[in-house]
Amino acid sequence: MGYAIEVHDLRKVYGPTVAVDGLSFTVDEGEIFGLLGPNGAGKTTTVECLEGLRAPTAGTVRTLGMDPQREGRRLRQRIGIQLQESALPRRLRVAEACDLFASFYPEREDWRTLLKEVGLWEKRHAFFGQLSGGQKQRLFIVLALLNRPRVLFLDELTTGLDPQACHAMWDLVRRIRDRGTTILLTTHFMDEAKTLCDRVTILDHGRLLALDTPGNLVRAMRLGPRVVLRVAGAFSPR
Repeated sequence: MGYAIEVHDLRKVYGPTVAVDGLSFTVDEGEIFGLLGPNGAGKTTTVECLEGLRAPTAGTVRTLGMDPQREGRRLRQRIGIQLQESALPRRLRVAEACDLFASFYPEREDWRTLLKEVGLWEKRHAFFGQLSGGQKQRLFIVLALLNRPRVLFLDELTTGLDPQACHAMWDLVRRIRDRGTTILLTTHFMDEAKTLCDRVTILDHGRLLALDTPGNLVRAMRLGPRVVLRVAGAFSPR
C-alpha cells in the first residue's frame, strides 16, 4: 500500500500573510486523514493546493502521484471535492443536478444508486432550495462521488449541522471509506476527528503542531485532574 497524498515543505503566501508554513505529511491509501485546527489555521488552503485549485508558493505536492498544477485535468478525473462553501441554483432539482454533474465524466457512478445510498432518493424531484442543510451536504457528497474518486476531499463537512445530521454524515463517511476510498477531511472539532480519522494532524497559523492517531493525541494533551471551586458573593484572593 502506497501513499495517496504526499506533501513536503508546502508553503503558501498571500502578500505579507503566510497561510501555510513548511507543512509536510503523507496520507496512506484507504485511510481517513484529518486536518484539525481553528479557522485560519491553513486547512482549506492546504486542501486547495492538493486539489490543484491553488498553486503552492514553495514545496512539493503529489496527489495520487500527480502534480496537481501540471496534471490538474487528469487528477480531477480521479478525485472528489466537497468544498467548504458550495451552492447550486435554488430552482435546480436534485435529479437535474446529478444528471448534469454525471455528464462531466466518461466513467461515472449511477447517481440513482448514490441518492438511495445517502437517503435522498425521495428528494430527487425537490428543488435545491427546499433541502435542509444536512440534505444539501449529502447531495454535494453524491456529486463528489459521481466520478468514482480514489481520493475524496471533505472541507468542514459538518459545520452548521445539528447533532443528528452530524452523526448521519459521520456514518456516511465511514461507508465511503469502507468502499476503499481515501478521505482527507478538514475540521475544527476534535470529537469529529477522534470519531472518524485514522490519523490527524493539528495545524495552527499554517504550521504542523502534531501528527498522530486521535487516541494518542488525546492522551498526549490530557492534563491531570482539575478542581473547580465556585464561591458565592465577593471573593478576594490573597
